[in-house]
Amino acid sequence: MKSLLPLCLLFITFSSAFPADREAENEENMHRAQAYLNQFYSLEIEGSHLVQSKNRSLLDGKIREMQAFFGLTVTGKLDSRTLEIMKTPRCGVPDVGQYGYTLPGWRNHNLTYRIMNYTPDMEKVDVDEAIQKALEVWSKVTPLTFTRISKGIADIMIAFRRRVHGRCPRYFDGPLGVLGHAFPPGLGLGGDTHFDEDENWTTKDTSGFNLFLVAAHEFGHSLGLSHSNDQTALMFPNYVSMDPSKYPLSQDDINGIQSIYEGLPKAPAKPRRPMVPHACDPGLTFDAITTFRREVMFFKGRHLWRIYYDIANVEFELIASLWPSLPADLQAAYENPKDKILVFKDKNFWAIRGYAVLPDYPKSIHTLGFPRHVKKIDAAVCDQSTKKTYFFVGIWCWRVLLFLPWIKAI
Repeated sequence: MKSLLPLCLLFITFSSAFPADREAENEENMHRAQAYLNQFYSLEIEGSHLVQSKNRSLLDGKIREMQAFFGLTVTGKLDSRTLEIMKTPRCGVPDVGQYGYTLPGWRNHNLTYRIMNYTPDMEKVDVDEAIQKALEVWSKVTPLTFTRISKGIADIMIAFRRRVHGRCPRYFDGPLGVLGHAFPPGLGLGGDTHFDEDENWTTKDTSGFNLFLVAAHEFGHSLGLSHSNDQTALMFPNYVSMDPSKYPLSQDDINGIQSIYEGLPKAPAKPRRPMVPHACDPGLTFDAITTFRREVMFFKGRHLWRIYYDIANVEFELIASLWPSLPADLQAAYENPKDKILVFKDKNFWAIRGYAVLPDYPKSIHTLGFPRHVKKIDAAVCDQSTKKTYFFVGIWCWRVLLFLPWIKAI
């Protein structure tokens, strides 16, 4: 019997630890529930005037409200399914209060947006594309248009932020919690949209949160929509991974946004085709000329002519129809042996491969080695046989070898 005593004591010790562990877990879950209901169901605001003895009944009522919103069995108890929903990554906009209703939209239907900063998780061009496509989700079913600006105050200011940030009254909570939040139409913060930088953002795979899907949801708030309890809706508050190539709006989303903004999407205006100058016009001059694979391009203002070696016809079109990001009134251009076109305007130059302007352009001409007093390039040509490029500036000519990072005045 004496030999059994230590085992009995050990059993009693472990048995007494289990209730303590469960009690700690229950307390942690209750704190989580209170924080969740404070943030999304106005528990703290509505309970601030109540005495402590009534707070439990208010908490149970808020749990019922949350369970009803998410289509759970309404018990008022903190069961496992309710906790699972509370732990799911979601939008930081509340589900109740003024955010539980469709709000008045923007009076002006031609809205601007500005991307204030970028996440290091993604290439800048991918962020730009995700934001643009997220706004197009809404412009396709409304008369709204969205124009990006690079400076000044836009209707929708977009930023990646962490934790408590600036004058924003909302905050982020680190990874796997609140993904983003946005403010309804109005002055000040109205329309502004923030994403939690502590999340892993992507558009390429399922290793993180898809920026396009989260942005499209948040822009719904920027336009005046509240959360939907339809689990197939884009405006459902919890993050739901889906194929981003599929149209993300449900009929519930469409009905909601069209109740705010009546009317059909604006048909894109057909660009006016400019008059082609007469080929023998003695006043016709060109801004820049370059070869492009099996053709020659002549640039003039916003337009270009394309002549093919084996085709008699001449094509005439807008520069923006091929490369929307290029400016008008280019000053020089040439094709190098690496199958790139370089085009110049003032102190900047762009590199083009095929029909795409390469990332990280424009760059300064001074990165090519030109002295600071050179403000622009008048003309440029690459000798394919010698692999040397000649740049003309006023009465000066510079020569550069293709694979050497320096130039020489001649």
